[in-house]
Amino acid sequence: MFKKKQENPERKTREERFKTVATRRVNDILNTMRLLRNCADKANYSYTEEQINKILKAIEEEWKLVRHEFNKHKSRKREFKL
Repeated sequence: MFKKKQENPERKTREERFKTVATRRVNDILNTMRLLRNCADKANYSYTEEQINKILKAIEEEWKLVRHEFNKHKSRKREFKL
């Protein structure tokens, strides 16, 4: 009745999948950041300091969340000494 799932020798490991997905996503982010950097050209665009601060704050907040997710599994055991 139930078919046994066949193991696929070509199936990627979790680490291989991570490397594939992470590489693609980081490259997408870097390319998008390069495009955003083009917006800094005052010859083509006009913007206020407030607009720039809002953009950078949004990016920094998201970056903090990404760092937190990657670091949350590290040991939280800290030792305090005077």
